[in-house]
Amino acid sequence: MSAIAPQTTVGPVHLTVADLDRSLRYYGDAIGLEKLESGPGRASLGSAGRELLVLVEEPGAKPAPSYTGLFHFALLVPERPALAGWLAHAARDRVGLTGLSDHRVSEAIYLRDPDYHGIEIYADRPRESWDGDVAEIMTTLPLDVDDLLGELDDPETEPFERLADGTVMGHVHLQVSEIPDTTAFYRDLLGFDLMAQIPQAAFLSAGGYHHHIGANTWQSAGAAPPPPGSAALRHATIVLPDSAERDRVAGAISDAGLELQEAEHGPIVHDPSGNALLLAA
Repeated sequence: MSAIAPQTTVGPVHLTVADLDRSLRYYGDAIGLEKLESGPGRASLGSAGRELLVLVEEPGAKPAPSYTGLFHFALLVPERPALAGWLAHAARDRVGLTGLSDHRVSEAIYLRDPDYHGIEIYADRPRESWDGDVAEIMTTLPLDVDDLLGELDDPETEPFERLADGTVMGHVHLQVSEIPDTTAFYRDLLGFDLMAQIPQAAFLSAGGYHHHIGANTWQSAGAAPPPPGSAALRHATIVLPDSAERDRVAGAISDAGLELQEAEHGPIVHDPSGNALLLAA
C-alpha cells in the first residue's frame, strides 16, 4: 500500500448518546462547542462553523467502556493560551476532569461526557520541538498547571464563551482487540505512518504529525464490539485531501477483500476490531 496523502486529517466523530438534550447542555456549557444543526434525535456540533461532533440519541443507551470502540476523541485548540483559557473555565465552573498530562509533543486535559465517552482537549507544542522524533519524545508526564495558567493575566476572570476559533478534531484514540492487526490495517493497508508503538498501544499519522490515530488494548484486550444500543462510537472520519485520494484508498481496501459500505458522505470500512471509519474528501 502506498503512503496515505500527507494532507490527510481526521474529521467529525459520530456518537450514540442516551439523552440528546443532556448531551447538548454538556457539550455547550462544559466543552464550549456550538450547535450547528439539530433534528429529531440528532444534532451536529462544532467550532466556528466547522463540524466536529455528531450526536445520535438512543434512549436508554448504556456506556460500554470494556468493549472496543472509542477511547477518546481529541479536540485540538490552535494555541496554548486557548488551552489555558479552557482550563481556567473548567476550574471556575467545576467541570469534572479525569486527567491532565504533558506528552511533550502536546499538553492535554482529559474528561468524560455524561455517557462516559472520553474527551481530550489539547494544544500542540511547537512542531520543531518534536518533528521527526515522536517515538523518542512522546510520553506521559504530569501537566504543569501553574505554568499553563501563567499564559493568562488572571485565570479567575478570564472570559470563556466557547472553544477557540480554529479548534479541529486533532486525533481519535480507539480501543482495539490487538495491536499487531490494528497496525497492519492502519499502516500496511490504509497507508498511515507508524509513529510510535509499545506492546499495548500504537500511534499512527499522515504527514509526520505525532498521531491522527491512537489505538490501545489497555481496557479492551480481547473484547468484542459493544452490543447494539450502547452509548458508543458510531464512526470516526478520515478526511482525505480530494476524491481521487479517497477513491484510491477505498480501492486498496476493496482489493484487500474488505467490505465497504456506501454512506451519504463516503464509504465506511471497519478496522479489525470493528471500529467504523468514514472515508471523506
